[in-house]
Amino acid sequence: MFPQPEPARPAPQMTFEQMLERVRYDGAYPTRERAEEVVRAVLTALGRQVTGEERVDLAARLPVEAAGFLTSQAPATEQRTGRGFVKNLARCTGGTPATTRWDAGAVLTTVAQLAGKDLLARLLGQLPPGYALLFGSAELVRAA
Repeated sequence: MFPQPEPARPAPQMTFEQMLERVRYDGAYPTRERAEEVVRAVLTALGRQVTGEERVDLAARLPVEAAGFLTSQAPATEQRTGRGFVKNLARCTGGTPATTRWDAGAVLTTVAQLAGKDLLARLLGQLPPGYALLFGSAELVRAA
């Protein structure tokens, strides 16, 4: 049996340092270290919500360090709504719901840019309601 070559990982659109600077700027964080703390917390929490091909595809589009945060935890057995995601993240980080919502938005808008329209649509289709605004997109609601 011959070893199978690993599929080539596409090069991310930005380096981890560039991602941190974008999040630092968008979130108005005073230091790069604070931006990294926020990126780590948000991506680790997101990784518990995203499963399957979407998780793999998203990890491939993130810088390697960020992909490590996303995939560091096993997916949760129960998905949370966007509001539940923020509330749980606030409990884990000790932040308020308002500051945690800000943190999530600062990170996830950058993630949305790296993911691209098609993958973002797939992610939002997989996640419960309430995540679109965190990713910087409008959430369309179907008429009942």
